[in-house]
Amino acid sequence: MIHTEHLTKIYRMGEAEVYALHDVNLEIQDGEFVAIVGPSGSGKSTLLNMIGCLDKPTSGSVFIDGIDTALLTDNELAEIRRQKIGFIFQQFNLIHTLNALENVALPLFFAGVGREARLKRARELLLNVGLEDRMYHKPSELSGGEQQRVAIARALANNPEIIIGDEPTGNVDSATGHAIMAILEGLNKEGRTIIVVTHDPEIAAHAGQTKRMRDGRVRD
Repeated sequence: MIHTEHLTKIYRMGEAEVYALHDVNLEIQDGEFVAIVGPSGSGKSTLLNMIGCLDKPTSGSVFIDGIDTALLTDNELAEIRRQKIGFIFQQFNLIHTLNALENVALPLFFAGVGREARLKRARELLLNVGLEDRMYHKPSELSGGEQQRVAIARALANNPEIIIGDEPTGNVDSATGHAIMAILEGLNKEGRTIIVVTHDPEIAAHAGQTKRMRDGRVRD
């Protein structure tokens, strides 16, 4: 489903060039659960942003279902994100003026789904992550673990094939972190491809395989 070829990302800082990614060749099969681990600054999040079509490489390619995303326009990349990819972030990225139900329904609004259908879908997703009694609470009224479960439900709104998590357990305690990973394991058993960046080896142990990064390279 996903593979990269000679993927390189260079950031220019004045006259200096910083290689965030350096000639990364990676393959992730449909339905795999992959953890990408490594120290801070190793290129983990940059790689995730490339796979998730949030950024473009300096050179090389990311292929998703055979499509070279480096050749796509911004609108075409947005369409791939909408159709194929669900994102879970460390900071949750919930809209604080909306309640949990409205947050989960938001991607469906942008996809043009009618109000009744999108709220029905959002209720089902919140029920699936155990938040049926918290759906009308705003983020400030939810614990960190509850906010992250809302974020997981939101990531599933458009029924994506790929779930990408950038340190999804980074702002919760260890017990809640393992509970969140258990949800992701369940989604993987349903056939979804899960890619998670983490610095925690205990969290990475939930994945089926681990890719280790250092200095912008995959070193597994």
